[in-house]
Amino acid sequence: MSLKTRSILVVVIGTVMGLSLSLGGGVLANRDKPASGELSWEQARLFAEVMQRVKQDYVEPLDDSALLESAIRGMVSDLDSHSQYLDAEQYQDIRISTTGSYSGVGLEVSTADGVVTVVAPIDDSPAERAGILSGDTIVAINGKPVISDEPHGTITKMRGRAGTPVSITVLREGEEEPISFDLRRESIRVASVRYEILEPAIGYIRVSQFNESTANELSRAIDEMHEQKDGMLDGLILDLRNNPGGVLDAAVDVSDLFLNSGTIVTADGRTEESRFTRTAHRGDVLDGAAMAVLVNDGSASASEIVAGALQDHNRAMVVGTLTFGKGMVQTVMPLSKGRAIKLTTSRFYTPSGDSIQGKGIFPDVVIEENRERSEIRFHSGADREHDAQLMEALALLQPKSVMQSKAE
Repeated sequence: MSLKTRSILVVVIGTVMGLSLSLGGGVLANRDKPASGELSWEQARLFAEVMQRVKQDYVEPLDDSALLESAIRGMVSDLDSHSQYLDAEQYQDIRISTTGSYSGVGLEVSTADGVVTVVAPIDDSPAERAGILSGDTIVAINGKPVISDEPHGTITKMRGRAGTPVSITVLREGEEEPISFDLRRESIRVASVRYEILEPAIGYIRVSQFNESTANELSRAIDEMHEQKDGMLDGLILDLRNNPGGVLDAAVDVSDLFLNSGTIVTADGRTEESRFTRTAHRGDVLDGAAMAVLVNDGSASASEIVAGALQDHNRAMVVGTLTFGKGMVQTVMPLSKGRAIKLTTSRFYTPSGDSIQGKGIFPDVVIEENRERSEIRFHSGADREHDAQLMEALALLQPKSVMQSKAE
């Protein structure tokens, strides 16, 4: 055993046993065996033995620090499909993405059981323009198969310097052969809100994802539509289809724009910070005008928070199909040397107390999509002739005529 490896193993064992003793505390001496949840010398030794065997006998030489980092990645990623160890570059990427700007192909994915599934392509991204769809399974990057026990490595490989090429191969339901897409990475600045007015005076706002500027963008869009209609809107359609989510607080702020009071979302976890309730403040930017929210199976996470809050408070009719069903909150925790871990810390619940995880939001009005997902684009105009879900929402928001009977 090299002196460097021996030193690393001593540090690892010392760290593991230090944690065990801190958890076990003063009662450890009174036990013959450690309680479940405490780490033993045997467990620490097993870790050291495995690491040494891999270091010594693996077919190719391994760097000590790379081997330790792999162990850390495995520990975190094995917790669930959303938790992840982030090296300095990945941490920087995730910090950039929450502000609405990063370099890559523009895909929001879910990793579960070693399978990387597209939740939704970001509007007007290289992936969306090429035709990658929600539900596609990514099986190879640049011709190299996705490794089932390293799904997060797939996400890293899709990102890179703007202008560089990347090939993504997917499996698609109904297609017998894999489909390959040759893309070129872009610096993606996500303008998360687009709007227009549908006659006579119904506003339409599409939100592509939730980042730190989304609530402000949406508020400005509503102000501008009010100005165009002399302060009068008969209703608003909020389109969250193919919206993969994003920053939780952005979803809370968006919901708060349309509510005067009440719970928006609650979360439950093991720590005090992971247990919280977000509530609405007085002030509805629409002054009570009717609303409809459009959703589909590409509407996930933060989108489901908004749809669930507005539905539970009877503030909006939810129209479309069952949403994705991601009801877990991830917290990014900084570590030393610019690294971090993205750790699942909470489950969130709608105001009625329902969990979204694995269930999704069921629409008030179920309307199946009659268009291809690739036709739902951020920068294209609202399709009032061929979009069945949009047409249903418009019908729901039309002012109803009032019939009166008067006795003479």
